Amino acid sequence: MSDMYETITIETDTRGVATLTLARETKHNALSAQMLAELTDAAAALGADASVRVVILAASGRTFCAGGDLGWMQEQMGMDAATRAAEAGKLATMLGALNRLPKPLIGRLHGNAFGGGVGMAAVCDVAVGVDSLKMALTETKLGIIPATIGPYVIARMGEGRARRVFMSGRVFGADEAVELGLLARAVPEAELDAAVEREVLPYLACAPGAVAAAKKLAQDLGGAATEEAVEMSIAALAERWETEEAAEGIGAFFEKRKAAWVV
Repeated sequence: MSDMYETITIETDTRGVATLTLARETKHNALSAQMLAELTDAAAALGADASVRVVILAASGRTFCAGGDLGWMQEQMGMDAATRAAEAGKLATMLGALNRLPKPLIGRLHGNAFGGGVGMAAVCDVAVGVDSLKMALTETKLGIIPATIGPYVIARMGEGRARRVFMSGRVFGADEAVELGLLARAVPEAELDAAVEREVLPYLACAPGAVAAAKKLAQDLGGAATEEAVEMSIAALAERWETEEAAEGIGAFFEKRKAAWVV
């Protein structure tokens, strides 16, 4: 299956444990349009593969995911509102595909997880991270908002806890990520694989169909990341892209200068 992809890899062991790895390490696994499409396709393929019991979401290199790809963001600056909304929809589609995956999804996080990387952690059923992990929702520093990841981040953290980090753009560590509900636990790097394995093992004693049904029931009962919420988030981001602040923030980033509001 990995041969089909350029930005991700998939390896499945004899137990049916598949490891889905972000593989743009030279770009800090930033989410490009191609990676979003490949992740969406991989989620569908893994979901349909009866031999796969559990999926581990991991990343190669020093960073789990740096967020949106800079080139992709720069391209969006020149797009009209409808095209931008369609581009935002690609991230929403990928996160939705991983969120609905009818298999347990275990996150293995290291390095940094920013922006869309936080969104990917939020759609995992369980996420385990190294104790040195750094996370942030940095969108407001650029004059935009954490919109398309929003339904999943809010579903994971709850509104009250999310508001501690959703708008400030500040970096927070692994211990706070546990407190916020993004991580189940934080462990030393040398113990990360063992900690992930401890999350995998219980599922290998469970009926796969029952696991899938229980996961869907939990999501239906939770009801936060609805289709309506996702569409609202896409519209909110598209609207935000039209503002003077977005033009200033993105422009300042690419010009390597401070945005007008920075004091």
